[in-house]
Amino acid sequence: MHIHDHARARPDSAAVMLAGGERLSFGALDRASTAFANSLHARGLRSGDVIAILLENRPEYLVAAWAAQRMGLYWVPVNWHLKADEVAYILSDSEAQLLVASAVNAPMARAAAAQAGCAAFVNVDEPADWHGITKAIESATDITSEFEPVEGQVMFYSSGTTGRPKGIKRALDHRPLGTPSPIDEFLRQFYRFSDATVYLSPAPLYHAAPLNWAMAILRAGGALLLMPQFDAAEALKLIGAFRVTHAQFVPTMFVRMLRLDKETRSAVDLSSLQIAAHAGAPCPPEVKRQMLEWWGPVIHEYYGGSEANGVTAITPEEWLRKPGSVGRAVLGQLHIADEHGEPLSAGETGTVYFSGLPPFRYHRDEAKTLSAYNQHGWSTLGDIGHVDDEGFLFLTDRKAFMIISGGVNIYPLEIENLLVGHPAVGDVAVIGAPHAEFGEEVVAVVQPREGVIPDDALAASLITYCREHLANYKCPRRVQFDPDLPRMPNGKLLKRLIRDRHVAASKH
Repeated sequence: MHIHDHARARPDSAAVMLAGGERLSFGALDRASTAFANSLHARGLRSGDVIAILLENRPEYLVAAWAAQRMGLYWVPVNWHLKADEVAYILSDSEAQLLVASAVNAPMARAAAAQAGCAAFVNVDEPADWHGITKAIESATDITSEFEPVEGQVMFYSSGTTGRPKGIKRALDHRPLGTPSPIDEFLRQFYRFSDATVYLSPAPLYHAAPLNWAMAILRAGGALLLMPQFDAAEALKLIGAFRVTHAQFVPTMFVRMLRLDKETRSAVDLSSLQIAAHAGAPCPPEVKRQMLEWWGPVIHEYYGGSEANGVTAITPEEWLRKPGSVGRAVLGQLHIADEHGEPLSAGETGTVYFSGLPPFRYHRDEAKTLSAYNQHGWSTLGDIGHVDDEGFLFLTDRKAFMIISGGVNIYPLEIENLLVGHPAVGDVAVIGAPHAEFGEEVVAVVQPREGVIPDDALAASLITYCREHLANYKCPRRVQFDPDLPRMPNGKLLKRLIRDRHVAASKH
């Protein structure tokens, strides 16, 4: 299915909604995305070319996404928290020919596009840029495609141990328009998406999980309810007011909702909710138990990555029987392998691999691509775990040294590379320390240069320095000092030792 099918069958049905009343019907979304795709075609873009989307949670995001999807483009969601230099890197690396942004981020986005040599810039709040699309939304007349419709491909950027994000790219297979990808079809069937679905998206659409769900739900004819930003009390109100059937959260959001006062929590009507999925970070078992007690057996969990090389999932009933598990393989085949890539038996711990889905590669990084695959052609995200005798996966470690804070992956080396250039820093290790709300918080452990006084003023200045150069969510929330950071003879930081030492010290 495709949004065009729903536009013909139910043109006035809601496709995208905002709490304030703004609404885009399937007919309007279909016309607007076709009109924007025609304008991209007129600019010379063809199947296989790349555009980038840097927008808040708003209907125009889906207009741009479906325009790219229906004309066979690669399209790159860009995190709007990033600084101009970080956005410019993604634009340049992906070879994006056009950037879609809004008035909120226009100055930064224009600067990034210019720096990257991105040929075109579209501001959805600028009448000169968006007039044709607005006209299409307001019109009742179907718009004819001026290009051959063919399915495109989203290209997420995910950071690696180099500290620079890498594009996750799959070959375009020129599927006829309306042919879903494996992830689209899996989501529709497994989570029972239909034209009766109302999906609350409290997380930014630039993240893989909410965007994949949004696109799959629109294919199924369901409606999206977008939150500009997450607010615990508001999310609960929206579930009741819009009769939300499906929603997706990260554990931090659960924590914030659980902290609401009893009156606020008891005042909401959650009877419409069928599926409340969570992923993105480990959920503390006690938090999950409290959510199940409050919401009932609607809390589902899954494990996967932006690479979409495989997915495991677990139902509420299964989790109560297997607490701590992230479920069994529901997309792709799951393997646990030793350091040589050979399969291990149930109960043995090793690297988590998947097989059976279309291959991916990291754009312009052949070494990283090769390192993700073993001799059997299985691919891994670098996570460690084991399966039990029923095939349920238990993760015992995550990607080396990666920090997951509030459901967002943060990679320390990028922060370390920045801080080590500060004149007061002799050496630095960035670690994740346990945090009651966010799961983990970013902590910089700094060895000051000789003669530098390690005090609160220095700590504050280092945090400010980071925030001037990196997105705030990547920056340390705390700075701790160490007179002698341990390194191996080959120069590698003993991260686990540093983390254990400083996490233990912070408890005293």
